[in-house]
Amino acid sequence: MNKPLSITKEFSLYIEQAANGSFLLSTNAASIQEWVEALYLNHRESFFGLNAQIEDNVLVASPVEVMEIFSSEGHPFITFSAANESAQEWLTTFKEAGGVWSSPDLWNTVELKENNLEVSAPLEERGKQLVQHAIQQKLFQAGLTMEDLPALIPFFQQGGWPIKSQSTHPNLLVALRLSEPDEADDTWLIETVVRGKKSSVYWTPAYRKKTSPIKEALPDKWRDHSTYIEETQDKIFSLVSSIDAVELSTFFSSPLTDEEVRVFLRDDLIKLQALGFEIVLPSWLKSLKESKMKVKTIAKTANTYKTAAGLNEILQFNWNFSLNGHEISADEFQKMVNENRSYIQAGNEWFRIDAAWMQQIRKLMKQSEDENWTVKELLFREIPEEIALAIDDDEQSDEDPLFQFEMQQSLKVLMEQLSEKKGYPTVDVSSNLLTSLRPYQQLGLDWLVFMRNEKFGACLADDMGLGKTVQLIAYLLHVHESGEQKTPSLIICPTSVLGNWQKELAKFAPSLTVQTHYGTARTREIDKEADVVITTFGTAMQDIEALQEIEWSSITLDEAQNIKNMHTKQSRAIRKLIGKHHIALTGTPVENRLSELWSIFDFIHKGYLGSFRKFQENYIAPIERDNSDSVKHKLRVKIQPFLLRRTKQDPELLLNLPEKLEQREYCGLTTEQAALYESLIQETVSKLDTLSGFEKKGLILKMLSKLKQLCNHPALYLKEPFDDADDMLERSEKLARIVTLAGEIAARGEQCLIFTQYIGMGHLLQHCLTELFQIDAPFLTGSMPKNQRDHLVEAFQAKEFPVFLLSLKAGGTGLNLTAASHVLHADRWWNPAVENQATDRAYRIGQTNFVHVHKFITIGTIEEKIDKLLEEKQALSEELIHSSQWITEMSDADLKDLLTLSI
Repeated sequence: MNKPLSITKEFSLYIEQAANGSFLLSTNAASIQEWVEALYLNHRESFFGLNAQIEDNVLVASPVEVMEIFSSEGHPFITFSAANESAQEWLTTFKEAGGVWSSPDLWNTVELKENNLEVSAPLEERGKQLVQHAIQQKLFQAGLTMEDLPALIPFFQQGGWPIKSQSTHPNLLVALRLSEPDEADDTWLIETVVRGKKSSVYWTPAYRKKTSPIKEALPDKWRDHSTYIEETQDKIFSLVSSIDAVELSTFFSSPLTDEEVRVFLRDDLIKLQALGFEIVLPSWLKSLKESKMKVKTIAKTANTYKTAAGLNEILQFNWNFSLNGHEISADEFQKMVNENRSYIQAGNEWFRIDAAWMQQIRKLMKQSEDENWTVKELLFREIPEEIALAIDDDEQSDEDPLFQFEMQQSLKVLMEQLSEKKGYPTVDVSSNLLTSLRPYQQLGLDWLVFMRNEKFGACLADDMGLGKTVQLIAYLLHVHESGEQKTPSLIICPTSVLGNWQKELAKFAPSLTVQTHYGTARTREIDKEADVVITTFGTAMQDIEALQEIEWSSITLDEAQNIKNMHTKQSRAIRKLIGKHHIALTGTPVENRLSELWSIFDFIHKGYLGSFRKFQENYIAPIERDNSDSVKHKLRVKIQPFLLRRTKQDPELLLNLPEKLEQREYCGLTTEQAALYESLIQETVSKLDTLSGFEKKGLILKMLSKLKQLCNHPALYLKEPFDDADDMLERSEKLARIVTLAGEIAARGEQCLIFTQYIGMGHLLQHCLTELFQIDAPFLTGSMPKNQRDHLVEAFQAKEFPVFLLSLKAGGTGLNLTAASHVLHADRWWNPAVENQATDRAYRIGQTNFVHVHKFITIGTIEEKIDKLLEEKQALSEELIHSSQWITEMSDADLKDLLTLSI
C-alpha cells in the first residue's frame, strides 16, 4: 500500500548559545531564507522575520525572540525538530520559558533582590536565566536600566508589560504637557492634556473648571471616557518621582521651577517615553535636550618665543565657550556653574544646558590650573581622558566637536615627532663600538638614550634578527662613557642566549668589562666595578637578594616575555629589582596574552597600566571577550610612547634581507597510523563528558601530545624501540619525507635546521639520517650544557655539519644560525609566534641565502585543522592579543570536529 502524500516539511535545528546570551540556530537546509521565514511566520515584532539577523548561514536570535517564536503557534506545513540532544533541551527550555514570558502573571513570579532579578516560576535554571536575559533586553531596548525597576514593577504588575504604547483607547490619547515660562513669569507649567487620535490639538479644561472632577470638566463628547482618562493619569503619576501629585481626581496642573523641570527631565522624561506615554515638550526644548556647551582650549608654553618646546615646561591653557554661536566669557561660565543653571537665555533664544558637562569642564579647568601639567605629561597621557581623546581625534566630522583641544605650533611639532619616533637628539656612536649601525639601529639608540634621559622605561620590540642586541650594546657604551654610570648595568636573559650575549659584547664592545653571573661555580658576590653583569632568569631568582642590594645603572630583560606570568615568584622578584633605567627586549611583546604586556610594562614603567585587576577590567576583558576595536586603539595609544617596534617587512629599514618562502609539505597517514589515530580519538572523546573542566583540559592536552607524536611516527606513540631505518620510514610518510629532503639538501652542499618539540622524534631523525645518509646530525635540547650548545652553534655556522636538529623550545629563541638556507618544522606548535621565532634563527640579519621554510602537515588530522586555525590566530597576534589556552577552551562540539580524522 502506498504511503499518503505528505505536504509537511521538517527542518532539524542545531542550537548553540553565544557568549553574549544570543542563540545561534542553523540547519542543513540549502536555503536559510526558507526556514527563517517559516520560523518567524507569526512574529510581528521582527516584521515576520524581515529584521532577522543572519550571519554566515546562521540565524542569530535574541532570548526574547526564541521564547516568543517557539511558544507560539507555528507554521501550518513546516515543523522544526532538534538535530541533536543539546538542541532538544534548548527547544524544551524555549517553550517552557516562553509560557512564563507570555503569562499575565509574569511579574508576580519576578522579584528584584540586590539589583538582581530572581524568577520563582517553575522552570529549570537555564529557563529562569532565559527569562532574566529577556527582561534585561526589553528594558535596554526601551532605554531603561535595572535601577529603574523598583519603581516600574508595580506598574508592570498592573498590566504595563510588555513595554508598548500605553494608548489603548481607540479614539483618545492622554498626555502630559510641559509649557515654558512666559515673559511675565519665570515658572513652568506641567499639566494633563487630552487629544483625539485624529487631531493634533491638545485640550485642557478652562480655568474655571480646573478644580472640577475629571468627568464634569470634560466636554460632552468625551464624558463617557472619563474613567479611562482617570486611570491613565493615575498610571502616569505612579511613575513620576519628581512631582508630588496629591490630587488626581481633577486634571493635574502644577507650576514648576527651573530646578524642578531639570529634575523631571532627568528622572522621569525618558522613563515615561520609554513606557509608551506621550510627553509634550516645547519644540526648542525637544531639539536641545541633548545639547552641551562647546568648549575650546588652547595649550601653550610660557616661553612662546622658543622654536621648540621642552618636555618639562609647564603648560598654560586659554579657555573659550560658546552656545549655538553665542560667545560666553569665562566669568559668565563660572557663574552658570556656581548657580547650577540648567536653562539659560543667549541672545533671544532659550537653551537647556547639561549641568554635569559644565561641572566636568570646570573640574578640568581647575586641574589644569592647580596641577601644572607639563609637556611630558601631555605626551604620555598622564592627563584627564577628555584631553587625551581630543588629542587622538583625527576624524573629520560635519559637526563641531563639543570639546576642542589645540596646541601652539612648537608643541604640535614636538608631539608629532615623538609619537612618530622621529626628531630625537642624535647620539654620537662610541668609537669603541666595533661595528656600524644601520639608520634604524641609530634611531633605536637615540630613542633608548632619550627615554633614559627623560626617566621613562622602554620596550624595544623589533622583529627577530633586526639587531636589538647591537642597539643595546651601543646604548651601554654610551651610558658607560658618559660618566654618569656609578654601578653596573644588568642583563637578564634565558640560558640559551647567555653565550650569545657574552660573544656579542666581546665582539662589539671589548672595552666594557663584563661579569657573567652564572653556573654552579659562580661567586655569590656581584662585581660592582664591572660595566655589565649578565645572568639568567633562573640564576637571578636564586640570587635575588644579592641583586636587590644594588641600584643598577640599567636593567635589561632579554626575551622579556619570560616574566609573563605576573603571579610567579620569579616574575614578582625581577619586577622589584631597582635600576635607574628599565629596558625590555622582546620580539613578541604580546606573544600569548595581554597579561604578558602588563608584566613587561609593570617592569619598565611600574604603575603605568595600573594594577593588574584594573588592567583586566579596562583592557583584557573588552579585548579578549568582546574584541573591542576602540579599546585596542586606546591601549595602543597608551603604550605607543614606550614601545619601539620595527619589522623585517618595513620598507624604510632597507635591511637587504633575502626573501623567505614558507611552504606546507602535506603527508598522508599510513594505515597503521590511521587505525591508531581513530582508536585514540574514540577512547578520549568517550571520557570527556565524565570529567570536570580542569580534568578535561588535562586530558585534552595529553591527547593532543599523543596525536602529534602519532602523526610523526607510530613507534613514538607506542614507545617502541627503533628498527632499521628503511622499515621505520615505511611506517610514516612524514618521517620519510623529512629524512629524504634533509639528505637532498645536504647533497647539494646546503644546510638546514629541523625543529621538533619531541625528544623521541629528534632521536628517530638522528637514527635515520645516520643510517641512510651517513649524516651525523647533532640534537640541541634544553638539557644540553651551555658550553656544548655554544660549540655546536659555532660549528654549524662554520659549516662543519649540514643538518642541525633542535628542540623547538630550547632552540627557538636567541640563537644565530644564518648558515641554514632551509628550516624544517617536523611538527606544529599551537602558537604561531613560537614557530616564527624558530624560523627566525635562520631568517635574520647576516643571512645571504634564500630561506625556504617547510612545515610538515599530516592530511586530515588535527595538524591540518590546527594549521588553518593558526593562520587565524596569527592575525590576532599581530593585532595585540593571543590566547594560549584556546584549544582546551573549545566547546565539546568544536573539539570533536577538530579531532575527527578527515581522510
